[in-house]
Amino acid sequence: MEAELFLIRYLHVLSGIMWIGILWYFNFVQIPSMPKIPDEQKPAIGKVIAPEALFWFRWGAFFTVFFGLALAWRMGYLMDALTLQQPNIGFGMWLGLIMAFNVWFVIWPAQKIALGIVEADAALKPAMARRAMLFSRTNTMLSIPMLASMISAQNPIM
Repeated sequence: MEAELFLIRYLHVLSGIMWIGILWYFNFVQIPSMPKIPDEQKPAIGKVIAPEALFWFRWGAFFTVFFGLALAWRMGYLMDALTLQQPNIGFGMWLGLIMAFNVWFVIWPAQKIALGIVEADAALKPAMARRAMLFSRTNTMLSIPMLASMISAQNPIM
């Protein structure tokens, strides 16, 4: 059982680093750098880098949640956390679930339109890019209390 829990926790943390790392890359590197990139080079971002980063971003989110829920279930505190009877980990779990929802049901659909991965009216692309950016910024802000909650659950104040 210890080896199984170690593996699940390891995969949860690894996936979380992937997800939050790319989230912070988008918000602190890629988005602020876009105005500095010459127009002739921007297609490389939209056609190569962003779609690849978004692939790892959304699957990092999925597997972080998957392994986090699996860990909570195996440790026996899933329902207590989700019902906030264990608020430290519970708030972190809820913030993570909200963030993952944003990734899969707001950011990714908007980015598919903004990047031209799916067909859409050209006038819609800037609005979808802005929507994806705003929800990504929201997730960046949520990531701080989410991570603090996860850490506090593992390191309680005596």
